[in-house]
Amino acid sequence: MAEPSKHNRQFRKSYPEVWQAFSHLADACHSAGPLDEKSRRLVKLAFALASGLEGATHSAVRHALDAGISREEMTHVAVLGITTVGFPSSMRAIAWINDKEPRETLEF
Repeated sequence: MAEPSKHNRQFRKSYPEVWQAFSHLADACHSAGPLDEKSRRLVKLAFALASGLEGATHSAVRHALDAGISREEMTHVAVLGITTVGFPSSMRAIAWINDKEPRETLEF
C-alpha cells in the first residue's frame, strides 16, 4: 500500500472516525464497477490532474506507483489532457507526476 503523506497521517490521528468513514467510501467506490486496479488508478490520476489538485495528484501518483504504473504511463495521461484542460494545466500535471517525493507538506 502506498505510504500516506505526513498531512494525511496527522489527519488520521486527529479524526479517526472521519478517516474510517472516508476509507470505507473509497473502498466501496473502488469495488463498485468492472475496472481493474490499473485502470482505476489512471482514472483517479486523471481526475486529480484535471481538477488541478496537487495533493490529490501526489496521492494518485503514490498509489499508481504502488500499483506498478510507470511515470511514463502517468505522463501519457497528462499529455492526453492537453486538448481537454489545456497545455499549461498538462505541463503542471507533468511536473507533479515527476516530483521525486510526491508528498504534501501541510501541517496541522
